[in-house]
Amino acid sequence: MKEILSLNNLEVKDILEILDKAKEIENNPKPHELENKILSTVFFEPSTRTKLSFISAMYRLGGKVIELDEGGNNSLKKGETISDTLTMMGLYTDIMAIRSPYEGTAKRASEILNIPVINAGDGANQHPTQTLLDLYTIQKEKGRLDNLNIAFVGDLKYGRTVHSLAKALDKFTGNKLYFIAPNEIQVPSYILDSLSLEFEILEDYESIIKDMDILYMTRIQEERFDDIEIFKKCTGKYKIDKEILNISKSDLKILHPLPRVGEIDTNLDSTPNSVYFSQAKNGVFIRQAIISLLMKNHVKPKYDGVDRVCKNSKCISQKENLGGKWIYVKEEKKCFYCEK
Repeated sequence: MKEILSLNNLEVKDILEILDKAKEIENNPKPHELENKILSTVFFEPSTRTKLSFISAMYRLGGKVIELDEGGNNSLKKGETISDTLTMMGLYTDIMAIRSPYEGTAKRASEILNIPVINAGDGANQHPTQTLLDLYTIQKEKGRLDNLNIAFVGDLKYGRTVHSLAKALDKFTGNKLYFIAPNEIQVPSYILDSLSLEFEILEDYESIIKDMDILYMTRIQEERFDDIEIFKKCTGKYKIDKEILNISKSDLKILHPLPRVGEIDTNLDSTPNSVYFSQAKNGVFIRQAIISLLMKNHVKPKYDGVDRVCKNSKCISQKENLGGKWIYVKEEKKCFYCEK
């Protein structure tokens, strides 16, 4: 089983293996499978659902958890590098879930550690375990992962959940994506350039909502913006309530990675169309599946690349002065760490 670092290194068979394992665990729990194994949650950013669902998943498999204090009460305050912190946490545990504001941190961890590493979100890059639980939710709700019309709404520039899910849906046939956002926070060109499926770029959803199978809402992420004036311009632009069901398909499903900050009215919560809370619950089953598979069949990736400095200021290679490595992705050179 490959480490879960990016959607780029997961094939359809890998995705389906994880989804099948999650379904098996949901229907037949394994409460003693990983007794005496320890998961480390190394989160350099705040998290509620992702971190707690990883912890819940490990406990439900019979394992234990140690946590790095995301509030900063650790040796980073003393000047220790992220790489050294990762090395130490890797020595104490059997598997690691890592979240960081620096893109490519999970890949850095995988490069220097001999235990399985799971990317729990790296900056605005990717969030592959969220994508897998999104796919699991879509599969449960729609019975398929192909031939779907899916609209992404909100912060598509910094929304790593959108970036990862778009890449994943590109692996299945017949899907069409609609990216709905102001120009300032529209999906980056490097994501669009990586897609082979059909897509449209729009600023509103009214004209297409009647044809959508999935509406994937996201919040405008203030913490990602370098220019606060752009944030103020974009925030509050997209808000939905029960009225949207009057113009949508009757079986439209509304997803959201959460937290929400006003973009979905609570009057939608009780409708069968809203599945964002069950979506969050599915995260436990998916993360149980990932941990279980990695602990049984971990294959450490081989890393080859040529030295080249990455110009992305939020790349871990810039933060750590790593010099950088470049790899080929679909015949294009990209940074090994942040994939830019």
